[in-house]
Amino acid sequence: MILHTSLGLLALFGFDVRKFAQSVRGLRPYIRNRVVLQRQMAVAGASCGEFPITRAHPCLTDRRAQSWVPRGARAYFHQDLHVAQLIYANRPESHVDVGSRVDGFVAQVASFRPIEVLDIRPLEIAAKNITFRQRDLMQERPDLDGCTDSLSCLHVLEHFGLGRYGDAVDYHGYLKGWENLYRMLRPGGKLYFSVPIGPQRIEFDAHRIFSVPFLVGMITGKYRIDSFAYVDDKGVLVRDAAPMGVAAQNSFGCQHGCGIFELTKM
Repeated sequence: MILHTSLGLLALFGFDVRKFAQSVRGLRPYIRNRVVLQRQMAVAGASCGEFPITRAHPCLTDRRAQSWVPRGARAYFHQDLHVAQLIYANRPESHVDVGSRVDGFVAQVASFRPIEVLDIRPLEIAAKNITFRQRDLMQERPDLDGCTDSLSCLHVLEHFGLGRYGDAVDYHGYLKGWENLYRMLRPGGKLYFSVPIGPQRIEFDAHRIFSVPFLVGMITGKYRIDSFAYVDDKGVLVRDAAPMGVAAQNSFGCQHGCGIFELTKM
């Protein structure tokens, strides 16, 4: 327990013990491979002048890396791809996103259609099919009422009101954001929504974790649930799950999973 806590504190301040160990193991093959390459260049002589070796850029951990998504990012990988595929199939008139990953989900959607992004954080990149407006969605925005027939908010609402991204600290911030999402969407429109699932709690100042029954209570009376999927603690995507079934009562056994809802505004 003491070791685990110590490693966590080191990681908090930017020191990754696991990556350090992997880098140490990668140092020997780095040196060996560079020596081999330099010998080959010496044998080839002047004909190798088109690619001189300049500054060093060691990539010490890549030799052991897998061609796969790291465990900590698998929820994002699955949710981004899953929801982008749903939007592609549903072909909405317009699509607006609130706060989702620009380098994941937003980029995937922009590959086949325009998408408008709203975020409390600034966005300093311009790209085809992406328009951006900086907005705090805990604040009422009458100008956004009924602005779209398709809306996404992926792994975002759990942060509202905790101050992590420069937003105001507000215990009910997630509810204010939830109401504003509802106002933004036209009747009959689609909301694609995800948050961490598990025993309900706040891990300050990172995020909230929501229980599935609590989420169903938030949804009831506002939306019809068209589909539900979740990513479990091992990073496995489970499609077509039953959010009101027996297994959902304990959030499918997740401690920190990801619940992904496709909803229609009633």
